[in-house]
Amino acid sequence: MKAKRLMVAFSGPSNSGKTTAIVKVSNILQDNGFKVCIIKHDPKDKAMFDRVGKDSYKFGETGADVAVVSPNKTTLLKKETSSIEELIDLFKDFDYLLVEGLKTLDLPRLSIFRNNLDETYFKFTNAIASDDTIKNDDIPSSIDRLNLNSPEDIIIWIDKNAKRV
Repeated sequence: MKAKRLMVAFSGPSNSGKTTAIVKVSNILQDNGFKVCIIKHDPKDKAMFDRVGKDSYKFGETGADVAVVSPNKTTLLKKETSSIEELIDLFKDFDYLLVEGLKTLDLPRLSIFRNNLDETYFKFTNAIASDDTIKNDDIPSSIDRLNLNSPEDIIIWIDKNAKRV
């Protein structure tokens, strides 16, 4: 069977639940037989691999392929940053490529919010996944609304909106 090669990005403020959402989505997709790859943007170049409690460790625990991308290095075997095209080539055949961060990338984007809604994300957001701490009325009608606590709903949105690469 041919790989789907669907790519989507997740954004949101620190501690909004991006990593948790990606881990849940990744686990469900893999449980259903799909190959998942994850790219985490590390704009401050502070990610450390395989340290318990770190996002990269949590992503690795899902069984997905993981690349941590920062301005000065890509944690693979390379000591320089990578373009998204290089990473797509590196991962080759995948069904889902989930990107955490990289706001400047032209990808369908799901932003995650809990407790506070940051309107600066609206301009590059196609959907917002939030919990009941966010009022739906505060989200512009042009942005899809998803339940953060329903990874299945997030997957349905990804299947309809992701970019095929």
